[in-house]
Amino acid sequence: MSYFANVGKIQFEGKQSDNPLAFKHYNPDEIVLGKRMEDYLRFACAYWHTFTGEGADPFGVGTAVRPWSGASGIDLAKKRVEASFEFYEKLGIPYFCFHDRDIAPEGATLRETNRILDEIVSMIKDYMKTSNVKLLWNTANMFTNPRFVHGAATSNNAEVFAYAAAQVKKGLEVGKELGSENYVFWGGREGYETLLNTDLKLELDNLARFFHMAINYAKEIGYTGQFLIEPKPKEPSKHQYDFDAATTIAFLQSYGLKDHFKLNIEANHATLAGHTFEHELRVSRINGMLGSIDANQGDLLLGWDTDEFPTDLYAVTLAMYEIVENGGLGSGGVNFDAKVRRTSFEPEDLFYAHIAGMDTFARGLKTVAKLKEDGFFEKIVDDRYASFKSGIGLDIVNGKADFKSLQAYIIDKDNIVNRSGRLELIKGALNEYIF
Repeated sequence: MSYFANVGKIQFEGKQSDNPLAFKHYNPDEIVLGKRMEDYLRFACAYWHTFTGEGADPFGVGTAVRPWSGASGIDLAKKRVEASFEFYEKLGIPYFCFHDRDIAPEGATLRETNRILDEIVSMIKDYMKTSNVKLLWNTANMFTNPRFVHGAATSNNAEVFAYAAAQVKKGLEVGKELGSENYVFWGGREGYETLLNTDLKLELDNLARFFHMAINYAKEIGYTGQFLIEPKPKEPSKHQYDFDAATTIAFLQSYGLKDHFKLNIEANHATLAGHTFEHELRVSRINGMLGSIDANQGDLLLGWDTDEFPTDLYAVTLAMYEIVENGGLGSGGVNFDAKVRRTSFEPEDLFYAHIAGMDTFARGLKTVAKLKEDGFFEKIVDDRYASFKSGIGLDIVNGKADFKSLQAYIIDKDNIVNRSGRLELIKGALNEYIF
């Protein structure tokens, strides 16, 4: 059975093409900055939005029209697997990602749930044998079921902690079986609603204990994928413990975990934390912690995680600059943690959305290549910080200065001259590169 019979293999046709089911900028074999475009971008499809999302919102039921919607239970899970691999192959996307509960429904007990999960994992594994598509990362959904109402690894209920540990144990086994290149921890319920009834120290200590257990078990079974943590400030928790990149890095450093984790940075989560996407990427990069990204964008007029497909070329270009400066994403990738709008309910819309996102990132990458070739940002920054390249500034950088020497240098200066940052000039010039 074909689930997308009206769509053929998506090809690169160039920017002059008017075919909506073709790439205008994403050419996987094009060499950019010394790498194939596909190898730099490492695109991934998010199973939850693309194959389990139904277009529901807090005020209405789902609107999505999907060829697999008539089934239920494990039959529905199997149809989604079939549809997903047809989608990956027609789109030409090299990776996919999933939560455990995306691909298989829960049973009455964890033992039964694991049995159902094993059946679907076996099916996915068979499809992967005849496909070039790989698993970028998998993770555990420890936020949907009511058992996680108070959190998972940070729950006040030790039995919930035990359940979460067993669920991640299974997730690591699945990751090893399917060859996932990363394993993600997203603490949707790992936070607090109020400090009035919260033992903050115990919850953070338990979260660290949980991560150390995961590290130990991965070593025990020989799972070698990179561990990633995905920061988010709020929603569903009022205050999540992985608020932003800086908070997460500080937590990892405090508990001796920094060498075992990198960060999976999501654009929409950055804006919810009051940051830009490029800010969170830069903080991660300069700390050696940038591992992967979730590619989407939010709506600045709405205060929640709208998970829109990324089409903001300005923001994507700045994000790609950070990724290029990072030397790429290593084993990570560009996962489209994004969903079509509720009004875009036909199956073909799934292709239009991914094509738009992939073309946007490809265009951003090519723009960054031009910026790097001209040394655009490098020249700006070198010029702005020129005072630290010689004289007293160089002494400061090299550790040769102290308060006494700095006082002796400045005490008789009668005029300090600053130079304009010329921000408007820079933004105008950047626009010319982008457009």
